[in-house]
Amino acid sequence: MTQLDLPPWPYPRWIAHRGAGKLAPENTLAAFREGARHGYRMFECDVKLSADGIPFLLHDATLERTTNAAGPLRGQSNVAGHHHWHALSQLDAGSWHCAAYAGEPLPTLEAVARYCLHNDFFLNIEIKATPGTEHHTGAEVARHAARLWQDAAVPPLLTSFDVESLEGAMQSAPELPRGLLLDELWTGWLERALTLGCQAVVCNHRLWDTSSVTQAQSAGFRTLSYTVNEKVDAQRLIALGTDGIITDRVDLFEPDQNIQLSI
Repeated sequence: MTQLDLPPWPYPRWIAHRGAGKLAPENTLAAFREGARHGYRMFECDVKLSADGIPFLLHDATLERTTNAAGPLRGQSNVAGHHHWHALSQLDAGSWHCAAYAGEPLPTLEAVARYCLHNDFFLNIEIKATPGTEHHTGAEVARHAARLWQDAAVPPLLTSFDVESLEGAMQSAPELPRGLLLDELWTGWLERALTLGCQAVVCNHRLWDTSSVTQAQSAGFRTLSYTVNEKVDAQRLIALGTDGIITDRVDLFEPDQNIQLSI
């Protein structure tokens, strides 16, 4: 199967990483709004579960880097997934970035869904399970996503480095598209993506070359890359015929630009 034989791919090529997670606090609605201001229509974000089962946006397993948890949760667990949503919703997820975003809250997946659906934006949900909860998190995030996007023309793309999370997502909402995230091309990566029923493989951009792109596309997968912040890397990936570029540099790349990039 060649790229021309692949089913239609409904997502834009350019994807804003963690919203616009360098110009605004990552994984917040403020970051989404900043990405949208730069013309982006698709966003990547990280989603995990609170202790009471609410899907919310956060990259790290712990809270210190991107919230003020050391104050409100002093003496309690620093693991985000150990807390109920009520406590998490009180945290400041913006001040760490700069004073202008003081008080920006952690958003729920439901809030992000409302924002994306209202504005006709697309979403890539990376499932970021609290260690030890991979299968359950994948299943629950997929279940909520299927509910939230049940009437949408284009559902979110669910991705994860965790095979167990993708297995949970596949069992819970098999109709949602999935992608296997890779930071190395470990033995059996292509076969595993097939058994997981994935539609895409999302690689560290350095892993894509003519051979790996051909392997993936010949097996029927779309090829996406993270995290691409240099023009020379973007040009190489576009020349290879890949399908998606996840970037922090929403201020550098115009999302509707043509294949030819000036370097």
